[in-house]
Amino acid sequence: MAGMKQRMGDLYDWFERRLGLGEAITDAAEHPVPSKTSSWWYVFGSAAAVLFMLQIVTGILLALVYAPTAGEAWNSLQFLDHNIRLGWYLRALHGWGSDFMVAVVLIHLAQVFLFGAYKYPRELTWIVGVFLLLLTLGMAFTGQVLRFDQDAYWGLGIGVSIVSRIPWIGGALVDILLGGPILAGPTLSRFFALHVFVIPGILLALVALHLWMVLRLGINEWPMPGRLVSKKSYAAEYHKLTEKTGIPFVPDAAWKDAVFAAATILAVMACALWFGPFGPTGQPDPTIIQTAPKPDVAFLWIYAVLAYLPANLETPMMFIAPAVIILAMILLPLIFGEGEKHWSRRPMAVLMLIGVALTLGIFTRLGMYTPWSPIMDAWSKEPVPVAYLKDRTPVERAGAIVFENKQCRNCHSLGGEGGMRGPALDGIASRMTEDQMIRQVLQGGGNMPAFGNALSPAETTALVDFLETLRAGRVPAAIDASRNVAESPQPQPEKTIPPVQPER
Repeated sequence: MAGMKQRMGDLYDWFERRLGLGEAITDAAEHPVPSKTSSWWYVFGSAAAVLFMLQIVTGILLALVYAPTAGEAWNSLQFLDHNIRLGWYLRALHGWGSDFMVAVVLIHLAQVFLFGAYKYPRELTWIVGVFLLLLTLGMAFTGQVLRFDQDAYWGLGIGVSIVSRIPWIGGALVDILLGGPILAGPTLSRFFALHVFVIPGILLALVALHLWMVLRLGINEWPMPGRLVSKKSYAAEYHKLTEKTGIPFVPDAAWKDAVFAAATILAVMACALWFGPFGPTGQPDPTIIQTAPKPDVAFLWIYAVLAYLPANLETPMMFIAPAVIILAMILLPLIFGEGEKHWSRRPMAVLMLIGVALTLGIFTRLGMYTPWSPIMDAWSKEPVPVAYLKDRTPVERAGAIVFENKQCRNCHSLGGEGGMRGPALDGIASRMTEDQMIRQVLQGGGNMPAFGNALSPAETTALVDFLETLRAGRVPAAIDASRNVAESPQPQPEKTIPPVQPER
């Protein structure tokens, strides 16, 4: 036993002489903190860091099996759930860990705001924390997209439709996010890169910066009424406080962080075991537009707000309100960096925090049963009018059946009945050529989703044949003038026949 200890000691000394990390780690662990900060109110930051580590570990294991392609993503999750031992539990840990991490980061930010810990000299610590919250939400959203089920498909559709409304750069941003004009294989590849590499890399860097500033500036002292923050005297007062009441962070204060972090991980494990993983629900199908998709719990409140907002307020609320809120959070410590910290002397801050919590809670609750928005007045159950079937070929009538089965009249009217999201189709063959209709059906465009993965070649041919019969009155069918020119016979030069030479 003594020999083993000696060898371990020699190994430690070998690394320490080359890395020199032991002293730095010891100093960081034992740095003094005010005694009153050894409180259950100060444990949320450590719990968020532990949850982030859980997400990294489970995410790496999931990435070994997950296939980020439109054709295999859904199947790979089914394989994880049903063919790999405890694969479903691994997915559940990752999913519930994401929700817990969002909740803990939000609570931590609220606690920092309530305790005035954003004030001098911790302004940058707060600003970095705001970006950590946004990145955590970004991780949650990109993770939901990777499920690529019905909820993820329509949730991403809503997200990119919001992005598309950004003036000047909306269209370019949509192309960057989707990897093209439609949701397809490149879309999943890009979101996989965001979820696995880009966002976690930035998160790791900002978490390291956040921890460094906490060690350098110290943990915020317990706020006391009448103890004002002044840039001129705060550093000396904090140093005096730590000398008088300071305790080493490890073990005197850290044990509560460890207990709460362990309890949080156990709660994640229990939820994963009891409730199981999130999805995947049905395979993504753009033809099922009377579906009722739901985002993950972190975004339910956004879903409810968009459902209840009047149409004329959607764009202002989606762009102006978030920008104002984020800017206000960033400017908060720069404008109110001094003064009172205690919540009893800051009633407006308390009321604001309560108002935000109630608003998020109410809209999250409403989002659990809010109807799918926008509400579509579907005529999909009504048959195609008989007038549109008269004198049609069998293939054209088959196209009418596809038109009805795929519920095209949820968005398009025919004979004056149907949805108004897309143009009326009564005269579509007079406005679009066959090639244009095929391209629109398969690739989508504008508000129309792509149906390339939802229609077989035979169904596409039949549908377009039926659409070609829809002409307004006696207006001729649309033609491609350039094709006519290309296909028209070109004048050939006259051939000269050499004269026959007389035989000699």
